[in-house]
Amino acid sequence: MTAITDVPRTVRRPQSGNRVLRWVRANLFSSIPNVIITLVLFAVLAKGVISFVQWGIANAVWLTPPNDSSACRAARGVGACWAVIPEKYRFILFGTYPFDEQWRPPLAVLLFIALFYVSTRRAWWRRELVYVWIAALALISVLMWGGVFGLSFVSRDRWGGLPVTLILATFGLAFGFPLGILVALGRRSKLPAIRSLCVLYVELIRGVPLVSLLFMASVMFPLFMPGGFNIDKLLRAQIAIILFAGAYLAEVIRGGLQAVPRGQYEAADALGLSYWRKQHLIILPQAIRHVIPPLVNTFIAFFKDTSLVLIIGIFDLLTTAKTAIIDPAWQQFSVEVYIFIAAIYFAFCFAMSRYSRSLEAQTTGR
Repeated sequence: MTAITDVPRTVRRPQSGNRVLRWVRANLFSSIPNVIITLVLFAVLAKGVISFVQWGIANAVWLTPPNDSSACRAARGVGACWAVIPEKYRFILFGTYPFDEQWRPPLAVLLFIALFYVSTRRAWWRRELVYVWIAALALISVLMWGGVFGLSFVSRDRWGGLPVTLILATFGLAFGFPLGILVALGRRSKLPAIRSLCVLYVELIRGVPLVSLLFMASVMFPLFMPGGFNIDKLLRAQIAIILFAGAYLAEVIRGGLQAVPRGQYEAADALGLSYWRKQHLIILPQAIRHVIPPLVNTFIAFFKDTSLVLIIGIFDLLTTAKTAIIDPAWQQFSVEVYIFIAAIYFAFCFAMSRYSRSLEAQTTGR
């Protein structure tokens, strides 16, 4: 009888020591070139952080008397002038909205944020969420326009700042997403007419920049309307953003549809499901799960692209910030204003990014 010998196996010893120190040693100091690069980068980063702390915190001017920038001018080149933010924040955030009524735009922004938060809770992913959206958007419209319930009417020309940015981004993505789903399904249709129209729409919209669509919506679109009929400029810009978002989202969703195994389609057909029930219950949930990262990346890009409406005279957040520093007394401190605006954009974009990561982890189980 042949004796069976055990095959020698390599036994991995449990690594001791702090996990962070092991990671640092393995990723930052694993070789001499890595050590050199790490030290150089640390030196550059430390220099930048120290300089920013000295400029933005230690030597900064935080408050000044109303409309008095003399202290900021004295500290120019040495410290930041954050006093420009409390001096101009009303115009930056709310534009030329009437001063006595400026409690309404912040309330509208809070309603938007609450609506976003509720929409991210999976427990609310029911039919009632649609009614919540309708009620919230109606309440936001009442707050911004007024004219009812004792609120004074404020024309759209007086809107500006953060509410306009949220309106353009929210409605653009809320209507662009279902449009993108329909176009993506149309591009995979077996009917040549529907498939050709969807391909033409996607290629035409993606072949031109958003700036040109906004310009055409603002200048060219009214020329095709009957005499005396005019559409609000904000609505025209909103339609252009919806069409632009729909074309890009359609391609992202089409990639997800192609990633769904063919067996899923065959199983749905075997169950006798209709086309729309098959897409709703089986295909689209899997397709969207596959493309959560690129979808959120597109959402973030369109949220920032709303700043392009400045070319047609709509005062979004970035436009009101640029207009706020036209004042000669504060014109020299545009860097501080742009940092403030960047922090607002970062807060919204970072929240979307973090939510997408948690949603992807929940849906994939990783």
